[in-house]
Amino acid sequence: MNELRAPFPWFGGKSRVADLVWERFGPVPNYVEPFAGSLAVLLARPHEPGVETVNDLDCYLANFWRAVTAEPDTVARWADEPVNEADIHARHLWLVCQEGFRQRMMTDPDYYDAKIAGWWVWGISCWIGSGWCVLPNWSGRISAINSGRGIHAATVQDRSVARKRPRIARGGRGVTRQVPDISGANGAAGRGIHASGLEAKSIAVLDWMEALRDRLRKVRVCCGDWKRVLGKSPTECIGVTAVFLDPPYGKDAKRQKDIYREDSLDVSEAVREWALQYGDNPLFRIALCGYEGEHKMPPEWQMVAWKANGGHGNAGNGRGRENAERERVWFSPHCLEPSQAELFEAVQG
Repeated sequence: MNELRAPFPWFGGKSRVADLVWERFGPVPNYVEPFAGSLAVLLARPHEPGVETVNDLDCYLANFWRAVTAEPDTVARWADEPVNEADIHARHLWLVCQEGFRQRMMTDPDYYDAKIAGWWVWGISCWIGSGWCVLPNWSGRISAINSGRGIHAATVQDRSVARKRPRIARGGRGVTRQVPDISGANGAAGRGIHASGLEAKSIAVLDWMEALRDRLRKVRVCCGDWKRVLGKSPTECIGVTAVFLDPPYGKDAKRQKDIYREDSLDVSEAVREWALQYGDNPLFRIALCGYEGEHKMPPEWQMVAWKANGGHGNAGNGRGRENAERERVWFSPHCLEPSQAELFEAVQG
């Protein structure tokens, strides 16, 4: 269970700090993750899950987690294809045109589309940087010199669609190769299922999707504003609730803008205020992620420094490496110390 990971690259994944988070949470009966992302912490849970609820404002991301739970074979069929630059642009164009899909994801908690999930995860694994499935905020057609022809035309209802070439360095990444390796071994070429070597631990794309299906079978996947999953009913009414808060880094984080399809430089402040409001409640164990100095928390909150694989800096200026050293997690007063987590588990058992 600890080796299971998302089959796509994700900026800001918290797999390196997941073990520490679960030491502080313990085997709680209820877990809520309002900013789902790659679900690195949930997938690294070392004990039997209880009630689990995740949410993300990005409808394509939430759709993937819903679809892989319901139809892993269909998602794998649409995702398991080779990298092709023409396909990237054509599928990007098709995906951003699915306005009805986005509306249904926001309003119907049972809706999903397995084809969209497969093409989304295939594409985000080929795409370089931000912009996958994102429509720019300006309107008007761009010049014929830049727009291309046919499926490569960079316009959708007079809105430009970003175009990128596929990632081809070191064997690529994500779900665009057939034999994945999720061991995360050092020295492997590529990332995720594109990591080279350790063939004995490799699994097929379908097997990976089915493993995710089995783990996420009872996880409730919501799509919308983060506060919707933090009301009294999905938290305190269930019992002791662990809340993992990993909002987009704030405006003072000195990081690249528009990293995610749904990005914000302001939500971090609102999330901190929520954490401060509920941090003294004994029914909550809260972990708040951010950069050094981003959150000014009371002294009873414990701050832990950790180092990420990379950072959210602007390309070419070395800031990404600097930001990797600035990662912090603040734990609320009712989180456990590591020794307490072992005792809590024994009592619960």
